[in-house]
Amino acid sequence: MSSHILQRVPLVLEYPVAFTRGLFDADNPTLVEILARREPDRRHRAVAVVDAGVAAAWPHLAGSIEAYAARHADRIELLAPPWTVPGGEAAKTAAVLDDLVGRLAALRVDRHAFAIAIGGGAALDVIGFAAATLHRGVRLVRVPTTVLAQNDAGVGVKNGINAHGAKNFLGAFAAPFAVIDDSSFLATLGARDRVAGMAEAVKVALVRDPEFFAWLEDSAGALAAFELPAVERLVRRCAELHLAHIAGGGDPFEQGNARPLDYGHWAAHKLELLTQHELRHGEAVAIGMVLDARYAVEAGLLDETSYARIVALLARLGLPTRHDALRSPALLDGLADFREHLGGDLTITLLSAIGRGVDCRDVRDDLVHRAIAYLA
Repeated sequence: MSSHILQRVPLVLEYPVAFTRGLFDADNPTLVEILARREPDRRHRAVAVVDAGVAAAWPHLAGSIEAYAARHADRIELLAPPWTVPGGEAAKTAAVLDDLVGRLAALRVDRHAFAIAIGGGAALDVIGFAAATLHRGVRLVRVPTTVLAQNDAGVGVKNGINAHGAKNFLGAFAAPFAVIDDSSFLATLGARDRVAGMAEAVKVALVRDPEFFAWLEDSAGALAAFELPAVERLVRRCAELHLAHIAGGGDPFEQGNARPLDYGHWAAHKLELLTQHELRHGEAVAIGMVLDARYAVEAGLLDETSYARIVALLARLGLPTRHDALRSPALLDGLADFREHLGGDLTITLLSAIGRGVDCRDVRDDLVHRAIAYLA
């Protein structure tokens, strides 16, 4: 004879995503108000960790952070001068993670202290993983500095590093304390990084919002020219849709098999590895979306006109729609990797129309080969 107790624990995730310019200007109240939003009368202990690429592009940033903390010394205690982690995928290693945890531990960062992570998505991933594991979770404030991080990677609940030859093999789901998008940081991005981040906006429009896709088409010229008002609108709408999925999709920690926000990603992750990250993540996602859109056409789900609109929009934004790595036999291993990542059951999102994603559990190898052959 046996018995059991079924315990249900309601979980509420709540964190603000703020939009500003000039976050570390002395008179900008955004950061200090964010830190104090739960305990307004405390002096908050904090550390700042900066993506090395951001530090190079903004040589006065560390000084600005220290000056900001001094200006608000009654509310912020900066525990150490800001330090850097590598930018890009080089950040997402066990060695960088171990160094971060060691530094945070040496500063006696506790569960009520703040780790302020400033950088692109890869740097935010490893800093977030360190914050999630130290004391089982210290408060993380993300300050994304790329289009990709501001509209997608930086506003969600994922953290992690690459390991054992796989992207994001180790990690944790942990909600940040807050996210602050400062559009000023976008000014120093290189041309490829400016455009690459827009792929995630196209992605979420394709699976969730046909009106947003139409706006992207209408605004493609302004976006390709990186006109800031248009870029800020893209970032905000993409972030809104991403957050709406986390809040309303019923699966914030991805316990199930449906991953609509991973549209185009099974091939993208493999393309990144096959090109040794010569392809930016957003560039690989663009190619992956075209491949999956073509598969949907071959499967009779999506019409040719919609497929042509997708390819045309990506091209107008300056994103790639094909690559020689598509010819690699190892590309199909991405499906097996994705199946393992999902927990053993393969479900990928496909399009039945622009703005309408559908789950597909029966991926046919012959149609994948036809889609690859069409592109390659």
